[in-house]
Amino acid sequence: MALEPASRRVCRRPSGALALVLLATLAAGGCGGVLSKEYEYDEQIDLSLDGSAVVYVNASIPALVALRGADLDVSPLARLDRGRIHAIYEGPGARVVAVTSYRRHGRRFVHVRLNVDDIRQLPRLPPFSWSQYRFGQADAAYAFVQDVGPAANRPVGDVGWNGRELVAFRVHLPSRIRSHNALAENFRRGNILVWEQSLSDRRNGMPLRMEARIDTRSILNRTLWLFAGTFAAAMVSLACAVWWMGRKGRRMVKA
Repeated sequence: MALEPASRRVCRRPSGALALVLLATLAAGGCGGVLSKEYEYDEQIDLSLDGSAVVYVNASIPALVALRGADLDVSPLARLDRGRIHAIYEGPGARVVAVTSYRRHGRRFVHVRLNVDDIRQLPRLPPFSWSQYRFGQADAAYAFVQDVGPAANRPVGDVGWNGRELVAFRVHLPSRIRSHNALAENFRRGNILVWEQSLSDRRNGMPLRMEARIDTRSILNRTLWLFAGTFAAAMVSLACAVWWMGRKGRRMVKA
């Protein structure tokens, strides 16, 4: 019986069992965000040691209305007024950089990015007035604390929520984390801490405190010093090698 050509053997589709193993591997490794969690409201702070920050908000329009009392149309067919979103998030010490939108589960979502001069002044903006932020040096470390208080809990009618929706608050910290009060599994790569609540708990104003203590030197600063030290050591080694080879050459010439 003739053997099947190698090219045809190699191009066979993987078995069902192998496909399941590959899918599980991708999910466990987080490749491309496969099977990542979905949040109805997701607020992230990318913090710098000087207190400035880039803040991202990803939320459904119904969540913005229910949680923050925003004056927006919750209908998925309604046209998004980007100017209105800008007006909601723009304010003293905060500049909206981008507003984009998309649909998920029959609801319109918005993504807002803004630059903030001082995270401690962020509660002056209505969308962030439910939080109080503290950030500064405490002993030999920097301490970050965010207390999230009551939501607007404005009714939005039937928007397709099933009771399993989640809310997330993320903080991307600029230096090595010494301690925090997030769940262990919510300490993500890249120095990101995540605190979660159910949407129903957040609507009902269940308090949330987020705490972390970090080093006083930023990760970037430490990396640059490490790179500089490595480069300097390499240059010293190279200089020593050149000196040794030159000395050895002079000895051979004298001989």
